[in-house]
Amino acid sequence: MVIKTFKRYEKKYKLTASQYEQLIPILLREMEPDLYTKENQYYSIYNIYFDTPQYDLIRHSLSKPYYKEKLRIRSYSVPNSPDEPVFIELKKKIGGIVNKRRATIPLADAYSFISTRQKPVTESSVDNQVLDEIDFFLKTHHLEPKAFISYDRAAYVGKTDPDMRITFDFNLKSRQFDLSLEKGAYGDLLIPESAYLMEVKIPGTMPIWLAHAFSKLGIFSSSFSKYGTAYKNNRLSLLEKQRAYRPVTAITPETSVKNSQLSASNLCVS
Repeated sequence: MVIKTFKRYEKKYKLTASQYEQLIPILLREMEPDLYTKENQYYSIYNIYFDTPQYDLIRHSLSKPYYKEKLRIRSYSVPNSPDEPVFIELKKKIGGIVNKRRATIPLADAYSFISTRQKPVTESSVDNQVLDEIDFFLKTHHLEPKAFISYDRAAYVGKTDPDMRITFDFNLKSRQFDLSLEKGAYGDLLIPESAYLMEVKIPGTMPIWLAHAFSKLGIFSSSFSKYGTAYKNNRLSLLEKQRAYRPVTAITPETSVKNSQLSASNLCVS
């Protein structure tokens, strides 16, 4: 979790509980739990995603462009103090290759940086470089918090290839209110409670043994964005509420005649 920057391919897969249970023994032949999974079986991740008031970033992302980017604040525990360190991350995807840059700064500084563009001062040259990139991004995007997303993760790394990484996310929750990390993990589920979202993260091609395992278990890649799914679910919820509260116009003999006259006049227009 101390990685500051990297580039890799990322493929996503939605797994049932049965597929997950059958896949893990196969993975363990070539891979092992990472340090944090080894200690506690899984760990938790908490995110605040930022976007424009009109959701320009996620709307662009959902159109599957060649280039897209997102900004988020991430923590691996629920902060108890504004001074606790968090990651501020700028994630870009260019032609299928993911490039993630992140800096470690106090939570209060992260919130302030995005809302006021007051760039924090750090002693790390790498962090300063990342913050400069984020500052440039903020110049062209007026951003505000739009979604909280949390999940639990079990992660595995290659025994002989540490650059190969596979993660399993579950208990995915999202909300569009109380948008602060300090509020903790609660909200609506993004995938069924018994399902897993698997991500294969590799610098190059997928190894043959893994491709065979996926074929044997009927595991196929699928496009899935956590923030994108949260956005679409929120839009659908708002539409359903609008339909539920839409006033119904009572049909009377007068309105019926008037509507008939309007329909007749419309038919006469050439």
